[in-house]
Amino acid sequence: MIKISIIKKSSTEIGLGLAALGRPEYINIRTNQDIDKTEEAFKNNTFSVLDEAYDLGVRYFDTAPSYGKGEAFLQEWQTQTKHKAVILGTKWGYTYVANWELGYPGKHEIKEHSLEKLVEQWQVSKAMLPSLKYYQIHSATFDSGVLENQAVLEALCRIKDETDLNIGITTSGENQKEVITEALKIEVNGKPLFDSFQVSFNVFEQSTFEVLKTVIASSKTVIVKEALANGRVFENDLFPKYKEAYMILKQLSKKYKVGVDAIALRFVMDHLQPDYVLSGASNVEQLKANLKANDFRLDTKDLEWLKNMKVSPSFYWEERSHLHWN
Repeated sequence: MIKISIIKKSSTEIGLGLAALGRPEYINIRTNQDIDKTEEAFKNNTFSVLDEAYDLGVRYFDTAPSYGKGEAFLQEWQTQTKHKAVILGTKWGYTYVANWELGYPGKHEIKEHSLEKLVEQWQVSKAMLPSLKYYQIHSATFDSGVLENQAVLEALCRIKDETDLNIGITTSGENQKEVITEALKIEVNGKPLFDSFQVSFNVFEQSTFEVLKTVIASSKTVIVKEALANGRVFENDLFPKYKEAYMILKQLSKKYKVGVDAIALRFVMDHLQPDYVLSGASNVEQLKANLKANDFRLDTKDLEWLKNMKVSPSFYWEERSHLHWN
């Protein structure tokens, strides 16, 4: 008898993050600078990408008030289309201050994890209900004190009780693992507060793997962002440390007949197996290329190669801090 081996498809879904769609400049390695950066052009492009994503089966869409017009674009699109199956996620805690000024010299977004900021931004974000499912603290850190702010935690608990939303955190920085570990301990009224964790995880930054496996095992939602390392997975002479990694990524790209972006996304899907991994596509072509990650699985040897690409969190985040807004 011939034994047929059936490969179980990963349960990870590719979602769409709007970080690069809702504002003219973002921390990314943008190769094409010759694009129309007017607000009207960005809105039209965002709607095109959202439409294409939905048509291609994407159902989770992730945004934030600090993504320029990202939250407003997504809300308007959903109001117009009235899609029943979409799931939306947004955040609070950062304010976009660049005001669409190209080459803005200061910080484009300002963090404030106060009760007042939560109340202010929730008044806008709640209009995304009932499609809204995930409401997240944007980049929770120990420095901001948000995980110790009882007034904020209790307010989030009230929102959760009143709306049945999943309350979560997003993390960035070299101590993501420690922040997640601490957040898992937080209870309000005797119940765990946080249901979802959105984390930067990719072939170079894998430091949260063990703690995220614990999160997944506890049936909480894991959402991966920055799976393409803000563009650093693409060959670039500015990053000589990744020379060997670029060779392997290029080799796998040829083997599986997809772009390096799909290899990087598939790595997250096969290695970590989160609920969602976000495409950060800024146009339809990038989106289609990203979604090819759904069409294959990495074999064990290739997965091991990619696992060995990881660098130290301190190196990764120091390098990221020097990337330019463009």
